[in-house]
Amino acid sequence: MLRRTALFGKKTRITFALPAHQPDGVVSVVGDFNGWSPGRHELRARRDGTRTVSVILPPGTHRFRYLATGGLWFDDEAADQIDQHGSLLRL
Repeated sequence: MLRRTALFGKKTRITFALPAHQPDGVVSVVGDFNGWSPGRHELRARRDGTRTVSVILPPGTHRFRYLATGGLWFDDEAADQIDQHGSLLRL
């Protein structure tokens, strides 16, 4: 799930959310906005049974994927588009 919140200055807060244990282990969102660096935006467990992380992004097109423990890469079905390079957000 992706939640978008408009901020001042044309920026957008994107909250990336997944179920607490699907998949098991640590999950990071990695993308062009963080140099594809695992661990920089690690999803954290919340009381509501999800795990989330928020990132503030400027207008434009941004690519991202999730990376879970064990090297499992996966896309977000809520993205604006998914192609051979991963998930796409258009802001």
